Amino acid sequence: MDRNKFSAIAHRDHTFYNPISEEKLMKMIGIVSPKPQDKVIDIGAGKCELLIRLVENYQVTATAIELYGGAIEKGKRHASSRIPEGSIEFIVDDATAAVERCEQAGYELGICIGSTHALGGLEATLQTLKSLVKKNGYILIGEGYWKQTPCAEYLEALGGADESDCKSHAETVKAGEELGLVPLWSYVANEDDWDDYEWLYSSSIENYCLENPNDPDHDAMLQRIRTWRRTYLKWGRDTLGFGLYLYRT
Repeated sequence: MDRNKFSAIAHRDHTFYNPISEEKLMKMIGIVSPKPQDKVIDIGAGKCELLIRLVENYQVTATAIELYGGAIEKGKRHASSRIPEGSIEFIVDDATAAVERCEQAGYELGICIGSTHALGGLEATLQTLKSLVKKNGYILIGEGYWKQTPCAEYLEALGGADESDCKSHAETVKAGEELGLVPLWSYVANEDDWDDYEWLYSSSIENYCLENPNDPDHDAMLQRIRTWRRTYLKWGRDTLGFGLYLYRT
């Protein structure tokens, strides 16, 4: 079963691919308050909804980096009816390779929400964005954190994850400080935010499989989503958090 196919179906009805509420995310963007023609880069941009809104609301120019071409195609379709052509540069590539071709200190805002793994983890992503963003610009990170110490069973259910894969909320803020960034704001997903995200994620797969009983991945997708749902309810809801972190360079 293709991982990108599963993710695309599971997120087909999500506006954004993370559990932070739309209200919190847009309030965070309001704190940044980009100016017209500011340059924005988003690493792991998904279907580019955030960048499209930044162009719509603030008239920025943007670069979207995303490994999965299917997500970028959706982003292009959405952008075509909402924003001027050429407002977003769409790059389908590995993030590490793509950022090497981007202008150093060339952006007013650097974004990576839920995709720090693409650049080698939180610290590496912060360091990369720091090099891409101008002095006194902004970095917006979305990152998982531990609400409490994860039990061994939960880590195993996550596919052999390690406690070191995430920090605490406070340690995540500190990671930016240690790189010389100034923390300005943070929001975290509350239980309702998580439930909205996870139940929509789960029901999207359930509904797809009901609608497509002959899909060769039908049984595997159901098994995977039902195992994931039980894992979320038993451990994840109380253990894993997700935060948005805004820094100034």
